[in-house]
Amino acid sequence: MTNDQPQTPHSAQTPHPAGTEPPGSHSTSSTSPTTPTSTSTEPPALTRSPFTSDTFTSATFVTVGSGPRIALAAVWLLTRAGMLLLLLRDDLGIGGVAREVALYEHWYGKFAAGTFPPGDATWQYPPGAGLVIMSPGVLPWLTYFQAFVTLTLLADAVVTLALARADAARLTHGAWVWVCGLPLLLHLPLARYDVQTTALAVLALLALAARRTAAHQLGGALAGIGAMVKVWPALALLGTPRGRTTREAWTAAAVTAVVLLATLALFFSESLGFLRQQGGRGIQIESLGGTALALARSAGAWPGSVEFRYGALEYVGPYVSTLGHLSLLLTVAALGWLVVWRVRAHRWTPATPYDTALAAVLLFTVASRVISPQYMVWLLGLAAVCLTSRDTVMRPVALLLLPAAALSALAYPVLYFDVIDGTPTGLAVMVLRNGLLLAAALLAARRLWTSTVAAARDE
Repeated sequence: MTNDQPQTPHSAQTPHPAGTEPPGSHSTSSTSPTTPTSTSTEPPALTRSPFTSDTFTSATFVTVGSGPRIALAAVWLLTRAGMLLLLLRDDLGIGGVAREVALYEHWYGKFAAGTFPPGDATWQYPPGAGLVIMSPGVLPWLTYFQAFVTLTLLADAVVTLALARADAARLTHGAWVWVCGLPLLLHLPLARYDVQTTALAVLALLALAARRTAAHQLGGALAGIGAMVKVWPALALLGTPRGRTTREAWTAAAVTAVVLLATLALFFSESLGFLRQQGGRGIQIESLGGTALALARSAGAWPGSVEFRYGALEYVGPYVSTLGHLSLLLTVAALGWLVVWRVRAHRWTPATPYDTALAAVLLFTVASRVISPQYMVWLLGLAAVCLTSRDTVMRPVALLLLPAAALSALAYPVLYFDVIDGTPTGLAVMVLRNGLLLAAALLAARRLWTSTVAAARDE
C-alpha cells in the first residue's frame, strides 16, 4: 500500500558550488576556458547510488507552469473515483470492508448518549478518536456513511495539497507517492479513519519544518491531537532538532493532549475504557508473530486455531501468550533504541524529523501484535513526507514499502480467506508482505543511525 516515484531534470537555474562558474558564464579569472577546473571531490552523479542521485530525487514531471499540479489533481480524481466505486460495490475478495463504518455509526450513538462505548471489546482507541467518530455529525444532510467517506476524502485532499505545497518550486515525488500509493490499498482507506490520523501527522511534520515559533507550536499541537486519536502520531516529534524547536513542539503537544483528554473526560464517561481492551489483545493473523504461527501450523508443529476476538481474527493456542509478551518486549526495545539514537545523534538535516518519524513508526509496526492493513496508510503518508525533501535517506525504504502495500491489499480483502485458512497462497502473501516490512524497518533504522550518528562521528 505504498508508492514511490521518479524525478525531474535539473533546471538551468541550478546553483553551482562555491568557487565554480555556471556553464557559459564569463569570468575575470585568468583560467583558460578550455582547462576545466574542479574544486569538488564529489564523484560524478552516475557513479553514486541511484538512491542518492539527482536523477532519482527529482520528479519525472516537467515543473514549468501548472502542468504537474493539473496532472496530480487529475490522477487524484481518477484514482479516488475508482476507490469510491470499489467501496460502493464492496464485493472484492472477502467483501464487507465498509462494515467498519457501520461500527463507527454504532459508536456515534454511544457518544450521543454522553459515553465512550462501555464494555465494548472492539473499542481500543484513545479518547481523541471519538472526535473523528463524531465528525460526520457536521454534515447532517448526509447519511453517516456518506458523511464519513466525504470527510475522509477531504482529509486525503488536504494531505495531497500539503505535500504538493511542501516544494512550491519543484513538485517532488512525495505528493505522487501519496496520490498513487493510497489506491494500492483499494477502497480500504475510505472506510477507516486512518487517513484523518495520517493527515494530522503529515501536517505536524510539515509545520515543524518552518522556522517560526508559531509553526513549531502548531506542529506540536497537531501531533498531540494525533496522539490522542491513535497514539502513533506522537512519534512525529522524535526527530525534532534539539533546543528551541524541541521545547516548543513537545510542550505544545503535551499541553494539547492533556487539555483534550481533560475535556473529553469532562463531557463523556468511560474515556479511558480503551485501556482494558488493548491489554487483552492477542496475536492478529496478519502480524509477524501471526505469520510465524501460520507457518508452524502449516508444518504441523503448532495445533492452534483462528478465532474472532477483540474485533479481529487472532490465533489462539499454545505459545500465543509467549509471543504476545515477546512483541511487547520488542516494542520496549524499539523505544529504547530510539532513545539511544536521540541521545547520540548530532547531525540534523531538514529531512531528519521526517526520516525519524518513518523509522520509528516502522519499528513499532513490525513489533506490534497487530498489523492491520490500514497501518500501511500511516507508512505511505510518512514516506511521502520524507520524499518531499532532497535530504532524506529513506528513498530505498519507501521503495520497499510499495510492494508491501500492494501485498497488503492482496492479503485483505482480496485473498483473506487464504490468509485465514493458511493456504500456500495466503502464506506466501503474508511472508512476503511481512518480510518487506521487517526489511524496511531494519533498513530505516540503519540509515537513520548512519546519517545522524555515524556521519557526525566521521566529520
